[in-house]
Amino acid sequence: MAELKQKRRRLSIDVDPEEYRRIRLAAVLHNQTIRRYVLDSIKEHLQQDLNHQELLAMSADADPVLAELWNNEKDAAYEKL
Repeated sequence: MAELKQKRRRLSIDVDPEEYRRIRLAAVLHNQTIRRYVLDSIKEHLQQDLNHQELLAMSADADPVLAELWNNEKDAAYEKL
């Protein structure tokens, strides 16, 4: 089966001149283009953030807002399942 090629999405951000200088310097230190350095940095950060199970778990224990919404008699029936 032919693999479907997904269209890339463009992400554009504005940074201060000092931030840009620091990003450029870090990219050079890693022997990377700015594009590659930023993409790798984002991927690494996402990997760290999304590996935390408490962020992914939809439970009243993990999210106080959900706890407040789900703390009622009608939804209590689902806890017995």
